[in-house]
Amino acid sequence: MGFALVVLIALDVWLVRKRGRYVDEDARLRESMSALQRQQADAILSNEQNKVRMMIELVRRQAQIDKQLHLAIPVDSGVMYLEQEGALLREMPVQVGPERRVGTPPDTVYMVAPRGTRTVERILGASDAWEVPAWVYTDRKLALPASRALKGALGPAAVVLVGGTVIYSLPTVGPLNDSTYVLPGSIRTRAADLQAIAANLKAGMTVYFY
Repeated sequence: MGFALVVLIALDVWLVRKRGRYVDEDARLRESMSALQRQQADAILSNEQNKVRMMIELVRRQAQIDKQLHLAIPVDSGVMYLEQEGALLREMPVQVGPERRVGTPPDTVYMVAPRGTRTVERILGASDAWEVPAWVYTDRKLALPASRALKGALGPAAVVLVGGTVIYSLPTVGPLNDSTYVLPGSIRTRAADLQAIAANLKAGMTVYFY
């Protein structure tokens, strides 16, 4: 179990540090490479991708054997599960935010779909405020308000994870009030589903992304 936890942590760190850099730099670097260098780079990248696939599979298996109540999100499948020790308690459709660079240069960050494990920090309801990141207003081409703390900004129900990722529902106020826009790097699901499981969620709960 100790080895599995180390691998899960390594997955989180690797994705944060490597994924965005590869996306941004790959094309530029390949232009300056010889054919042999490109072949060598492809071999290295293939090996790294195999490592990621292995670690993601470990995350999936860890979720299946976790004896505690938890959420599991296979991000490429568009679903979220409420599970416990391999038992599926509820299945919910989700939308995963796109991967892209956000912010205003030079203060930018590449937002990727979450992978690995996260921990629930807090559960929000319709009357709870969430401080909308400044980059969201920039991304939506909206003026930055005097105060970014907004009640109901994440919809009738939401889950805020340690590190900033959110699982939210469509709000009726704020910059996320657009059914065609999903917050990059986060997850949107139906309010009814989140409200139905809210009583089962608590701070410290594990969320698996694979």
